[in-house]
Amino acid sequence: MEWTIWAGFAAGLLISTVTAPVGVSGAVFLLPVQLSLLGVPSPAVTPTNLLFNVVAGPGALWRYRRNGALRGSLARRLVAWTLPGVIAGATIRVFALPGPDVFRLLVAAFLLPLGTWLCLRTLRPARTRPEAAVPSAPALAALALTVGMVGGIYGIGGGSLLGPILAARGIPLARIAPATLAATFTTSIAGAATYTVLALASPGPVAPDWWLGLASGAGGLIGGYLGARLQPRLPETALRLLLGTLAAALGALYAVQSLS
Repeated sequence: MEWTIWAGFAAGLLISTVTAPVGVSGAVFLLPVQLSLLGVPSPAVTPTNLLFNVVAGPGALWRYRRNGALRGSLARRLVAWTLPGVIAGATIRVFALPGPDVFRLLVAAFLLPLGTWLCLRTLRPARTRPEAAVPSAPALAALALTVGMVGGIYGIGGGSLLGPILAARGIPLARIAPATLAATFTTSIAGAATYTVLALASPGPVAPDWWLGLASGAGGLIGGYLGARLQPRLPETALRLLLGTLAAALGALYAVQSLS
């Protein structure tokens, strides 16, 4: 038990330090660590991941708020539409996708194209258009709702998907990161609460692993603050390539495991 707690703390710290500068909470990379290394059962791994987001999120957000990066309407619009999506996704996860095998295959289907896309868009970046690149209000609402649902299923809050999509449209990363982290934090609170309620009506392991979620979240709280503080000093291209490569490699690993 003690080893698991410290391993979760270290994983949260390292992952969040790298992912916070690009607007990703790190839960997308913590997920396979919990499944394969720490042995968190399915579907309890999903609310544990959301609990990580809740605890870790304020570190980076506080830093971004201090330098004024949270101003603007993008964060408010993302939060408003990802919230109902994550509640729907949590319900789907508990009652339609409880088994670990199907879940691993879906994780692979999510991570592999996401990582490949992120690498390709980094090597061939979209032209930066701070205003024209923002999707229209209906398109942004549909995107955020869909991503919120995916986030509720996977326990990642949705920021790891919103970030690459918005970056691919040419929006500057300095504007994307605070908004997607704010959406991830808010929807994770709603998602974790939804899973806690659903645990009362489900016989399986639906409630989060509280100690592991809190420990990894504490590491993520420190790492997120450090990552947000380091963002202006880090090479954006190298970070994006690192994240894309890691996501694609993890997706390929889970695809092989699921198919075998």
